[in-house]
Amino acid sequence: MEYCVFTEPQQGFSYDDQRAFAQLAERLGFTGFFRSDHYLRMGPGDPLPGPTDAWTTLAGLARETSRIRLGTLVSSVTYRVPGVLAVQVAQVDAMSGGRVELGLGTGWFEAEHRAYGIPFPPKRFDLLEEQLELVTGLWGAPVGDTYSFEGAHHRLEDAPALPKPVQERVPVIVGGGGPRRTPAIAARFATEFNIGFQPEEVVAEKFAVVRAACEAIDRDPASLKLSVALPTLAGETDADLERRAAAIGQDLAEFRGGTNIIGGVDAIASKVGRLRDLGAERVYFQLMDLRDLDQLEYLGAEVLPHLPR
Repeated sequence: MEYCVFTEPQQGFSYDDQRAFAQLAERLGFTGFFRSDHYLRMGPGDPLPGPTDAWTTLAGLARETSRIRLGTLVSSVTYRVPGVLAVQVAQVDAMSGGRVELGLGTGWFEAEHRAYGIPFPPKRFDLLEEQLELVTGLWGAPVGDTYSFEGAHHRLEDAPALPKPVQERVPVIVGGGGPRRTPAIAARFATEFNIGFQPEEVVAEKFAVVRAACEAIDRDPASLKLSVALPTLAGETDADLERRAAAIGQDLAEFRGGTNIIGGVDAIASKVGRLRDLGAERVYFQLMDLRDLDQLEYLGAEVLPHLPR
Protein backbone atom coordinates (compact mmCIF):
# COMPACT_ATOMS: atom_id res chain seq x y z
CA MET A 1 0.00 0.00 0.00
CA GLU A 2 1.08 3.52 -0.81
CA TYR A 3 -0.11 6.70 0.91
CA CYS A 4 -0.13 10.13 -0.73
CA VAL A 5 -1.31 13.59 0.25
CA PHE A 6 -3.63 15.31 -2.21
CA THR A 7 -4.08 19.08 -2.04
CA GLU A 8 -6.28 21.80 -3.56
CA PRO A 9 -4.07 24.90 -3.72
CA GLN A 10 -6.57 26.97 -5.73
CA GLN A 11 -8.56 27.33 -2.51
CA GLY A 12 -6.15 30.03 -1.33
CA PHE A 13 -2.63 28.72 -0.88
CA SER A 14 0.71 29.99 -2.13
CA TYR A 15 3.70 28.19 -3.55
CA ASP A 16 5.41 28.61 -0.17
CA ASP A 17 2.46 26.88 1.54
CA GLN A 18 2.77 23.98 -0.88
CA ARG A 19 6.53 23.77 -0.47
CA ALA A 20 6.28 23.52 3.32
CA PHE A 21 3.53 20.92 3.03
CA ALA A 22 5.39 18.78 0.48
CA GLN A 23 8.66 18.92 2.41
CA LEU A 24 6.94 17.85 5.62
CA ALA A 25 5.08 15.06 3.82
CA GLU A 26 8.43 13.85 2.51
CA ARG A 27 10.00 13.86 5.97
CA LEU A 28 7.02 11.96 7.37
CA GLY A 29 7.35 9.16 4.81
CA PHE A 30 4.36 9.69 2.50
CA THR A 31 4.73 8.22 -0.97
CA GLY A 32 3.64 11.27 -2.90
CA PHE A 33 2.52 14.89 -2.94
CA PHE A 34 -0.24 15.47 -5.47
CA ARG A 35 -2.16 18.61 -6.27
CA SER A 36 -5.21 19.57 -8.24
CA ASP A 37 -4.79 21.52 -11.47
CA HIS A 38 -7.23 24.43 -11.18
CA TYR A 39 -7.13 28.19 -11.69
CA LEU A 40 -10.26 29.28 -9.81
CA ARG A 41 -11.33 28.90 -6.21
CA MET A 42 -14.41 26.74 -5.69
CA GLY A 43 -17.09 28.03 -3.35
CA PRO A 44 -17.08 31.11 -1.11
CA GLY A 45 -14.02 32.38 0.68
CA ASP A 46 -10.95 34.52 0.25
CA PRO A 47 -9.31 33.75 -3.13
CA LEU A 48 -5.98 35.35 -2.19
CA PRO A 49 -3.18 34.87 -3.05
CA GLY A 50 -4.69 33.52 -6.26
CA PRO A 51 -4.00 30.35 -8.21
CA THR A 52 -0.67 28.66 -8.80
CA ASP A 53 0.02 26.73 -11.98
CA ALA A 54 0.32 23.00 -11.28
CA TRP A 55 3.32 22.18 -13.46
CA THR A 56 5.19 25.35 -12.55
CA THR A 57 4.67 24.44 -8.90
CA LEU A 58 5.80 20.84 -9.41
CA ALA A 59 8.92 22.05 -11.21
CA GLY A 60 9.81 24.11 -8.15
CA LEU A 61 9.07 21.24 -5.78
CA ALA A 62 11.17 18.91 -7.93
CA ARG A 63 14.22 20.94 -6.87
CA GLU A 64 13.13 21.41 -3.24
CA THR A 65 12.39 17.76 -2.41
CA SER A 66 14.47 14.64 -2.91
CA ARG A 67 12.34 11.50 -2.48
CA ILE A 68 8.61 12.13 -2.55
CA ARG A 69 6.75 11.52 -5.80
CA LEU A 70 5.08 14.54 -7.41
CA GLY A 71 2.03 14.71 -9.64
CA THR A 72 -1.37 16.05 -10.62
CA LEU A 73 -4.75 14.61 -9.73
CA VAL A 74 -5.61 15.58 -12.35
CA SER A 75 -4.54 17.96 -15.11
CA SER A 76 -7.22 18.91 -17.60
CA VAL A 77 -6.84 18.22 -21.32
CA THR A 78 -8.25 21.69 -21.97
CA TYR A 79 -5.35 23.58 -20.37
CA ARG A 80 -2.28 22.62 -22.42
CA VAL A 81 -1.70 21.37 -25.92
CA PRO A 82 -0.39 17.82 -25.56
CA GLY A 83 2.92 18.35 -27.34
CA VAL A 84 3.82 21.07 -24.84
CA LEU A 85 2.49 19.01 -21.92
CA ALA A 86 4.76 16.11 -22.93
CA VAL A 87 7.75 18.47 -22.84
CA GLN A 88 6.74 19.99 -19.50
CA VAL A 89 6.22 16.66 -17.75
CA ALA A 90 9.44 15.17 -19.16
CA GLN A 91 11.38 18.23 -18.02
CA VAL A 92 9.94 18.15 -14.50
CA ASP A 93 10.68 14.41 -14.40
CA ALA A 94 14.32 15.21 -15.16
CA MET A 95 14.36 18.02 -12.59
CA SER A 96 13.07 15.60 -9.94
CA GLY A 97 15.35 12.72 -10.85
CA GLY A 98 12.44 10.61 -12.09
CA ARG A 99 9.68 11.22 -9.52
CA VAL A 100 6.84 12.62 -11.65
CA GLU A 101 3.37 11.17 -12.27
CA LEU A 102 0.82 12.58 -14.71
CA GLY A 103 -2.85 12.49 -13.91
CA LEU A 104 -4.92 13.57 -16.90
CA GLY A 105 -8.66 14.06 -17.17
CA THR A 106 -11.36 15.71 -19.23
CA GLY A 107 -11.81 18.81 -17.08
CA TRP A 108 -15.20 19.83 -15.72
CA PHE A 109 -15.12 23.32 -14.14
CA GLU A 110 -16.66 25.45 -16.87
CA ALA A 111 -16.64 28.70 -14.85
CA GLU A 112 -12.87 28.42 -14.53
CA HIS A 113 -12.53 28.17 -18.29
CA ARG A 114 -14.71 31.24 -18.82
CA ALA A 115 -12.75 33.19 -16.21
CA TYR A 116 -9.38 32.60 -17.89
CA GLY A 117 -10.46 32.37 -21.51
CA ILE A 118 -9.74 28.65 -21.84
CA PRO A 119 -11.77 26.83 -24.51
CA PHE A 120 -14.22 24.28 -23.09
CA PRO A 121 -15.21 21.92 -25.93
CA PRO A 122 -18.18 19.60 -25.44
CA LYS A 123 -16.62 16.26 -26.48
CA ARG A 124 -13.74 16.08 -24.05
CA PHE A 125 -13.53 12.29 -23.74
CA ASP A 126 -12.39 12.16 -27.37
CA LEU A 127 -9.84 14.84 -26.53
CA LEU A 128 -8.61 12.87 -23.50
CA GLU A 129 -8.13 9.68 -25.49
CA GLU A 130 -6.29 11.51 -28.25
CA GLN A 131 -4.03 13.41 -25.87
CA LEU A 132 -3.08 10.28 -23.94
CA GLU A 133 -2.15 8.53 -27.17
CA LEU A 134 -0.13 11.53 -28.30
CA VAL A 135 1.75 12.18 -25.04
CA THR A 136 2.65 8.54 -24.45
CA GLY A 137 3.55 8.22 -28.14
CA LEU A 138 6.00 11.13 -27.90
CA TRP A 139 7.64 9.66 -24.81
CA GLY A 140 7.77 6.16 -26.28
CA ALA A 141 9.26 7.04 -29.67
CA PRO A 142 12.86 5.75 -29.94
CA VAL A 143 15.57 8.38 -29.60
CA GLY A 144 16.57 9.49 -33.09
CA ASP A 145 13.12 8.79 -34.54
CA THR A 146 10.50 11.41 -35.22
CA TYR A 147 6.87 11.10 -34.20
CA SER A 148 3.88 12.11 -36.30
CA PHE A 149 0.24 12.03 -35.33
CA GLU A 150 -3.01 12.96 -37.01
CA GLY A 151 -6.23 12.99 -35.02
CA ALA A 152 -9.50 14.84 -34.87
CA HIS A 153 -8.06 17.52 -32.58
CA HIS A 154 -4.28 17.52 -33.01
CA ARG A 155 -1.73 17.03 -35.76
CA LEU A 156 2.00 16.57 -35.21
CA GLU A 157 4.44 16.37 -38.10
CA ASP A 158 7.94 14.94 -37.59
CA ALA A 159 8.19 15.93 -33.94
CA PRO A 160 11.65 15.10 -32.54
CA ALA A 161 9.85 13.53 -29.54
CA LEU A 162 12.23 15.15 -27.09
CA PRO A 163 13.00 15.49 -24.28
CA LYS A 164 12.53 12.00 -22.90
CA PRO A 165 11.49 11.50 -19.27
CA VAL A 166 14.07 10.07 -16.89
CA GLN A 167 11.70 7.26 -15.95
CA GLU A 168 11.37 4.45 -18.44
CA ARG A 169 7.63 5.01 -18.18
CA VAL A 170 6.07 8.01 -16.47
CA PRO A 171 3.10 6.74 -14.43
CA VAL A 172 -0.16 7.92 -16.02
CA ILE A 173 -3.26 8.20 -13.84
CA VAL A 174 -6.77 8.12 -15.31
CA GLY A 175 -9.75 8.34 -13.03
CA GLY A 176 -13.45 8.93 -12.78
CA GLY A 177 -16.77 7.20 -12.47
CA GLY A 178 -17.79 6.93 -16.10
CA PRO A 179 -19.34 3.55 -16.85
CA ARG A 180 -17.70 2.84 -20.23
CA ARG A 181 -15.28 5.34 -21.74
CA THR A 182 -13.24 6.01 -18.60
CA PRO A 183 -12.49 2.33 -17.85
CA ALA A 184 -11.66 1.65 -21.50
CA ILE A 185 -9.29 4.64 -21.68
CA ALA A 186 -7.65 3.64 -18.39
CA ALA A 187 -7.17 0.06 -19.58
CA ARG A 188 -5.53 1.27 -22.78
CA PHE A 189 -3.25 4.04 -21.51
CA ALA A 190 -3.00 4.24 -17.72
CA THR A 191 -0.66 2.74 -15.19
CA GLU A 192 -3.14 3.69 -12.43
CA PHE A 193 -6.92 3.96 -12.20
CA ASN A 194 -8.29 6.28 -9.52
CA ILE A 195 -11.78 6.62 -8.13
CA GLY A 196 -12.49 9.54 -5.85
CA PHE A 197 -15.14 10.72 -3.41
CA GLN A 198 -17.29 7.58 -3.58
CA PRO A 199 -18.66 5.13 -0.99
CA GLU A 200 -17.03 1.75 -0.68
CA GLU A 201 -19.68 -0.11 -2.67
CA VAL A 202 -19.11 2.22 -5.63
CA VAL A 203 -15.34 1.83 -5.32
CA ALA A 204 -15.76 -1.95 -5.51
CA GLU A 205 -18.01 -1.64 -8.56
CA LYS A 206 -15.65 0.70 -10.44
CA PHE A 207 -12.63 -1.48 -9.70
CA ALA A 208 -14.49 -4.48 -11.11
CA VAL A 209 -15.45 -2.57 -14.26
CA VAL A 210 -11.90 -1.38 -14.98
CA ARG A 211 -10.50 -4.88 -14.40
CA ALA A 212 -13.01 -6.17 -16.95
CA ALA A 213 -11.94 -3.44 -19.38
CA CYS A 214 -8.34 -4.66 -19.06
CA GLU A 215 -9.37 -8.23 -19.75
CA ALA A 216 -11.34 -7.12 -22.81
CA ILE A 217 -8.10 -5.92 -24.47
CA ASP A 218 -5.99 -8.83 -23.14
CA ARG A 219 -4.22 -6.68 -20.56
CA ASP A 220 -3.41 -8.28 -17.21
CA PRO A 221 -5.64 -6.43 -14.71
CA ALA A 222 -2.91 -6.80 -12.11
CA SER A 223 -0.73 -4.45 -14.20
CA LEU A 224 -3.11 -1.54 -13.47
CA LYS A 225 -2.68 0.02 -10.04
CA LEU A 226 -5.98 0.82 -8.31
CA SER A 227 -6.31 3.84 -6.04
CA VAL A 228 -8.84 5.83 -4.03
CA ALA A 229 -8.91 9.56 -3.16
CA LEU A 230 -11.02 10.75 -0.23
CA PRO A 231 -11.45 13.96 1.80
CA THR A 232 -9.66 13.54 5.12
CA LEU A 233 -9.84 15.02 8.60
CA ALA A 234 -7.34 13.55 11.05
CA GLY A 235 -7.15 14.24 14.75
CA GLU A 236 -6.86 12.57 18.13
CA THR A 237 -9.84 14.33 19.72
CA ASP A 238 -13.27 15.58 18.70
CA ALA A 239 -12.06 19.09 19.44
CA ASP A 240 -9.23 18.65 16.93
CA LEU A 241 -11.67 17.44 14.30
CA GLU A 242 -14.19 20.19 15.04
CA ARG A 243 -11.52 22.87 14.68
CA ARG A 244 -10.20 21.40 11.44
CA ALA A 245 -13.65 21.00 9.95
CA ALA A 246 -14.48 24.64 10.74
CA ALA A 247 -11.22 25.80 9.13
CA ILE A 248 -12.29 24.35 5.78
CA GLY A 249 -15.94 25.39 6.06
CA GLN A 250 -17.28 21.91 6.79
CA ASP A 251 -19.89 20.74 9.26
CA LEU A 252 -18.28 17.95 11.27
CA ALA A 253 -21.47 15.88 11.55
CA GLU A 254 -21.99 16.00 7.79
CA PHE A 255 -18.35 15.15 7.15
CA ARG A 256 -18.67 12.11 9.45
CA GLY A 257 -21.81 10.98 7.71
CA GLY A 258 -20.26 10.77 4.26
CA THR A 259 -17.74 8.53 2.61
CA ASN A 260 -14.75 10.41 3.98
CA ILE A 261 -11.70 9.45 6.02
CA ILE A 262 -12.04 10.90 9.50
CA GLY A 263 -10.81 10.32 13.01
CA GLY A 264 -7.79 9.06 14.82
CA VAL A 265 -5.47 6.09 14.37
CA ASP A 266 -8.02 3.31 14.77
CA ALA A 267 -10.75 4.88 12.63
CA ILE A 268 -8.41 5.73 9.77
CA ALA A 269 -6.67 2.37 9.88
CA SER A 270 -10.03 0.61 9.75
CA LYS A 271 -11.19 2.65 6.75
CA VAL A 272 -7.93 2.12 4.88
CA GLY A 273 -8.05 -1.59 5.64
CA ARG A 274 -11.46 -1.85 4.02
CA LEU A 275 -10.24 0.03 0.95
CA ARG A 276 -7.28 -2.35 0.70
CA ASP A 277 -9.66 -5.31 0.90
CA LEU A 278 -11.57 -3.85 -2.06
CA GLY A 279 -8.34 -3.85 -4.08
CA ALA A 280 -6.91 -0.36 -3.48
CA GLU A 281 -3.13 -0.24 -3.67
CA ARG A 282 -2.77 3.50 -3.08
CA VAL A 283 -4.79 5.96 -0.97
CA TYR A 284 -4.80 9.73 -1.47
CA PHE A 285 -5.63 11.69 1.68
CA GLN A 286 -7.25 14.90 0.44
CA LEU A 287 -6.15 17.56 2.92
CA MET A 288 -7.74 20.92 2.23
CA ASP A 289 -5.89 23.17 4.70
CA LEU A 290 -2.27 23.37 3.58
CA ARG A 291 -1.40 25.66 6.47
CA ASP A 292 -2.47 23.05 9.04
CA LEU A 293 0.90 21.34 9.29
CA ASP A 294 -0.08 19.91 12.67
CA GLN A 295 -2.76 17.79 10.99
CA LEU A 296 -0.23 16.50 8.46
CA GLU A 297 2.23 15.81 11.29
CA TYR A 298 -0.42 13.82 13.16
CA LEU A 299 -1.41 11.85 10.09
CA GLY A 300 2.19 11.06 9.21
CA ALA A 301 3.74 10.52 12.63
CA GLU A 302 0.83 8.92 14.52
CA VAL A 303 -1.42 7.30 11.89
CA LEU A 304 0.84 6.30 9.01
CA PRO A 305 2.91 3.77 10.99
CA HIS A 306 -0.29 1.82 11.80
CA LEU A 307 -1.63 1.60 8.25
CA PRO A 308 -1.34 -1.63 6.22
CA ARG A 309 1.62 -1.87 3.87
